[in-house]
Amino acid sequence: MEEVLVIGGGAGGLNAALVLSRARRRVLVVDSGAPRNAPAHEVHGFVSRDGTPPAELLAKGRAEVEHYGGRVVDDEARAARPDGDGFEVDLAGRTVRTRRVVVATGLHDELPDLPGLRERWGRDALHCPYCHGWEVRDEPIGVLGWRPGAAHQAVLVRQWSDDVVFFAAELDDAERATLIARGVRIVDSAVTGLEVENDALRGLRLADGTSVARSALFVQPRFVPNDALLVGLGCERDDNGWIPVDPTGRTSVPGVWAVGNVVDPSAQVVTAASAGAKAAAMVNMDLIEEEMRERAR
Repeated sequence: MEEVLVIGGGAGGLNAALVLSRARRRVLVVDSGAPRNAPAHEVHGFVSRDGTPPAELLAKGRAEVEHYGGRVVDDEARAARPDGDGFEVDLAGRTVRTRRVVVATGLHDELPDLPGLRERWGRDALHCPYCHGWEVRDEPIGVLGWRPGAAHQAVLVRQWSDDVVFFAAELDDAERATLIARGVRIVDSAVTGLEVENDALRGLRLADGTSVARSALFVQPRFVPNDALLVGLGCERDDNGWIPVDPTGRTSVPGVWAVGNVVDPSAQVVTAASAGAKAAAMVNMDLIEEEMRERAR
């Protein structure tokens, strides 16, 4: 029986496993090998790790966990459920029992049905200006207005370039006034496709047959948490569709923690890693308290 099973080997999961391994806990990390930031060239906004390729960051994290005795396996956690004084988690080829669970399975980005967008995602089709804004500074940038909140993204992206165009599907008067005041140009036409040349975005094709030259496109995706395992463990979603946790990542189910994008859509790599560390400390303390109760019987 494991002491702690960490599901998800991104920054949050690996940092939780690192802290727990250093606390001399028996830790197993299960990772399906499909990180959300895989298309990105580099990680940014993480002091001392800025500019590191995502795959390199994860490889170093795995090595650090294993250095302290933690184990990392490439597998898929398919189902999880409470089981007596612990939990059972079904992997692709076996079932693992564990005393505590840390879920760090992230989220996936639901994108508009725009031909070519998925292929450019994380390259020159972007969503986070704090992650990618510097790399496209002073370039002609587009912002796709396909869902509520997109106008706010255009206001933000304007910090990195004087040449920002908002492609408006729907825009109320207040949003329009804000964009004009911020110096964002508005195009009231639907985008029907991306124009790519030499493996680089060159422009956006519009419904009226014209095109607008752009070398980067920001799109606000719909964030969908990969939380089926948490639901299987007994966690309930709130009115916004997310699993609520306390500041340490503790869920409503005793013995279950969740960190990173699976419960926080705004978490970047550095904040996910921080959440993993906080959760690990509380998981360790929770185990200590249980062990003390058992000895007192």
